[in-house]
Amino acid sequence: MNNDSRWEEFKVKGDEVLAKVKDLVREGNVRRLIIQNEEGKTIVEIPLTVGVVGALLLPMAAAVGALAAVLTDCTIRVERTEEDH
Repeated sequence: MNNDSRWEEFKVKGDEVLAKVKDLVREGNVRRLIIQNEEGKTIVEIPLTVGVVGALLLPMAAAVGALAAVLTDCTIRVERTEEDH
């Protein structure tokens, strides 16, 4: 089995950040989330592992919700795992 990763970027408004992050986490193949401000500066980086996602979702959602209140536009960078079977 070969584990590789790929990156995707999503441009979102501040009030859409939390919903987008929740959707991405539910997809299940997300290894890491990075939220950047309009200038490209990393605001928060959230590593996600398969067994821990459920336990981390509530505190992560609270943190992302607080960030969304101060961000206008941002970029969510997503590292996804790709497994070749």
